[in-house]
Amino acid sequence: MLSLTPEELTAIKLSLRVATVATLASLPFGIAVAMLIGRGRFWGRPILNAFVLLPLVLPPVVTGYVLLLLFGRQGPIGSWLAETFGIAVAFRWTGAALACAIMGFPLLVRAIQLSVEAVDRRLEQAASTLGASRAWVFLTVTLPLIAPGVIAGAILAFARSMGEFGATITFVSNIPGETQTLPSLIYTFTQVPGGDAGALRLTLVSVAISLGAILAAEAVAQFIGRRVRSD
Repeated sequence: MLSLTPEELTAIKLSLRVATVATLASLPFGIAVAMLIGRGRFWGRPILNAFVLLPLVLPPVVTGYVLLLLFGRQGPIGSWLAETFGIAVAFRWTGAALACAIMGFPLLVRAIQLSVEAVDRRLEQAASTLGASRAWVFLTVTLPLIAPGVIAGAILAFARSMGEFGATITFVSNIPGETQTLPSLIYTFTQVPGGDAGALRLTLVSVAISLGAILAAEAVAQFIGRRVRSD
């Protein structure tokens, strides 16, 4: 049985907190953007799609540095948030959640987009002919049909958030108890003598959490898929 230190437990809890907040906060935006890219027919669609996928191809350190420029204390957005609302995200756990949300956003959008493009539009048209509004059609027809993609995208974003390191450490540093997540603490352990045991423990924990989340998401997606097909 793993014997985790208080420092390691703190990092695990913080990682789960950051990944959960990042996934839930980005989910509504991910659905909206996926619908726009999957259904939209406008001249800027390829540009929007490329912009969404950009964090996948950029070095994570670059993404973190851009976030620091924008949301740092002297950045245009960061200074405005601090002066207007008293909110600071740089070097805070909320900044780690922001970085993780941005890094996982392409995976979230792509999974949902594939589900959106696979939806039979005739089902939505049939609901519309029966007098349902567009919002009601989306809630009762479209959303259930794309639910497996939403779940798959959410779990991919969650897993990406759990493993995020480059953008996070650049934007919010590696502050114990505040921004030190699982990857950051593993990195710290690998840099100190005798830290191999701690790095191995946290690696096993990270693998277990990721596998558990993937298996749970697969089970939920299959359940929803069976319900949709039976209806």
